[in-house]
Amino acid sequence: MTKLLFVCLAVVSCVGAARLDHLVPSGYAGGRAGFDATPYHYENVNNGDGNYRFSYDTPEGTSAHESGSPRAQGPEGPAVTAEGGFSFRTPDGQQVSLTYTADENGFHPTGSHIPTPPPIPEAILRSIEYNRQHPSSDAGSFNGGRNYY
Repeated sequence: MTKLLFVCLAVVSCVGAARLDHLVPSGYAGGRAGFDATPYHYENVNNGDGNYRFSYDTPEGTSAHESGSPRAQGPEGPAVTAEGGFSFRTPDGQQVSLTYTADENGFHPTGSHIPTPPPIPEAILRSIEYNRQHPSSDAGSFNGGRNYY
């Protein structure tokens, strides 16, 4: 037990004494190393009643905004509905923007960079409509060609 405690203390001491000044500083979320991302616009308002809003912009083109308020009553109290968005510039210079709504039904993002499913083919839509208008008499059961008596 004493040996294990000694080894653990030695490892913690080594990790704590490690110097990290040789590492190159890097940004977060695709930021550039050494770039000052200090916000030049910042707003944060919280009324204490569940309503809030915040926004910020940085010199390199990153921005975010969100507002929220309690709306729907859930099993654990009022659920907060939030609406907002953010945008940033990729390393190749492309501006990416996303807007979202978050409520009791989940998180709903929209943006041109988010993949969307292809449209349902017309033949499939016609088949679905035909099946809706002509319900099966066997209630959807499958026999498979075998009759067991």
